[in-house]
Amino acid sequence: MTAVDSRPVAGPVPDSAQWTAGDRVKAFIALTKPRIIELLLITTVPVMFLAEQGVPDLWLVFATCLGGYLSAGGANALNMYIDRDIDALMERTRNRPLVTGVVRPGECLTFGILLAVVSTLWFGLTVNWLSAGLALGALLFYVLGYTMLLKRRTAQNIVWGGIAGCLPVLIGWSSVTNSLSWAAVILFLVIFFWTPPHYWPLSMRVKEDYARVGVPMLPVIAANTVVARQIVVYSWVMVLVSLALWPLGYTGWFYPVVAGLAGGWWLWEAHSLLARARAGQRGAKLKEMRLFHWSITYVSVVFLAVAIDPFLR
Repeated sequence: MTAVDSRPVAGPVPDSAQWTAGDRVKAFIALTKPRIIELLLITTVPVMFLAEQGVPDLWLVFATCLGGYLSAGGANALNMYIDRDIDALMERTRNRPLVTGVVRPGECLTFGILLAVVSTLWFGLTVNWLSAGLALGALLFYVLGYTMLLKRRTAQNIVWGGIAGCLPVLIGWSSVTNSLSWAAVILFLVIFFWTPPHYWPLSMRVKEDYARVGVPMLPVIAANTVVARQIVVYSWVMVLVSLALWPLGYTGWFYPVVAGLAGGWWLWEAHSLLARARAGQRGAKLKEMRLFHWSITYVSVVFLAVAIDPFLR
């Protein structure tokens, strides 16, 4: 693995004092990575409907969503603090607040820790302490397990690091029931097997960025055909696991129909990516972002079906 070049970016980093209050507010919001958090909430709220077998208490939904935003936001801020050296060297991250100088590293660290503490207390006092523990566990696993331990050391980084992104499913269930169940575990596994084939296509597009900073994402160290085969394998397991909710009696007819159709389309795209990767050896265009964009649609559709199904049983 290539060593990370931790030298500072050429040119002076602007002092944060020169930025307006509006710039600073936007920068601190950017530290939380709102677009990623939107995806986490998509997997949290529908599970609350399934756990309730109907409409959950709206205050509880609000409290869970706010706590989830604060917790994930703290994790993302701490991730940017730790990764600020490589963020400065990568094309897709060079405009992040710590790189541009809008936010100082010390401010980012304090902000991330504050969000972690506040979110844990919020969950414990307004939802329940099981959800608080799961949220704190997700934050610590993302920061310590993925960002600090796995990301720069192994091509399996996104596989095991993705566990942090699976925990909102358990949080959604526990917020309603103050317990866990096999239904929540199945949906946890859906996200676990979804994460690598969701992220690897994006990594294929920006693998030069990761190679430049020595982060061994699978597309950096393996040929496109190898990555595409792994995507197909994970995709098949994901779709099969997603369908397990129905025979185990957790859903009616609506969810398996939607999950089956969405999963069938996903598998078509995954196998198409593999075919293009093989043809790419003869100069064909990979079009890896097709699967990446579909993967976001897939998880939204499947979890929306989770929320709707209790009303159609």
